[in-house]
Amino acid sequence: MEQKLKGTVYIVGAGPGDPKLITLKAVDIIKKADVVLYDRLVSKGILSMIPKNAKKIYVGRDVGDDYKHQHYTNDLMLKFAKTEKNIVRLKGGDPFIFGRGGEEAEFLKLHKIKFEIIPGITSAIGSAEYSGIPLTHRDHSSSVAFVTGHEDAKKKNESVKWKKLATSVDTIVIMMGLSRLDVICKNLVSGGMDKKTPVAVIQEGTTPKHRMVKGNLDTISHIVKQAKIKPPSIIIVGKVVNLSDIIGWRK
Repeated sequence: MEQKLKGTVYIVGAGPGDPKLITLKAVDIIKKADVVLYDRLVSKGILSMIPKNAKKIYVGRDVGDDYKHQHYTNDLMLKFAKTEKNIVRLKGGDPFIFGRGGEEAEFLKLHKIKFEIIPGITSAIGSAEYSGIPLTHRDHSSSVAFVTGHEDAKKKNESVKWKKLATSVDTIVIMMGLSRLDVICKNLVSGGMDKKTPVAVIQEGTTPKHRMVKGNLDTISHIVKQAKIKPPSIIIVGKVVNLSDIIGWRK
């Protein structure tokens, strides 16, 4: 006889790093949690919101880790849905922006597990705005693309068409691309983007360790190496980067 599932899994976006940027709904769900499965980039301030009597399990993974790690996370969601009432799958940023939230929701649907999605501010937006970079602007950017710089290891071919992207949108936001920054910049130039196009790289955006360096497609790789910028970082390409000189508000 199939065991009846009593739990609901809440796939929750924790926001970009600053604990104050998490949503009220996310906080409410976390405080009611029986189990929390949390990722690497969830801040200590948000983890401190978890009830002391809740089970707290780290399921984070680094770039390059075995993709099979996801199976372990899925198994835990299924396991706890059988015994607990409120299971929180806590993710940095927004769960549906390069966060595997869609894949996990598909798994839950397949196994007839109740779930809800709680959006979060993606690090791409949070880091940009804390740096004074509007991703769209009437005078400079009418389009923006969010892309990953590190695709699934299972893919035989890269799906991001960098050369086509170069002339398709005004602003490009690249997540998880720091290790491939030089290659990405060369591909964009090869695709027709001006090598003097401004580029910003933001490390640990919205947190106390928030850092930004700027250059252009021709110089940014060298600048990043000199500044010893490390992951997690996002890359922003486009004219809007220059607006940080005018409206950058963090001291």
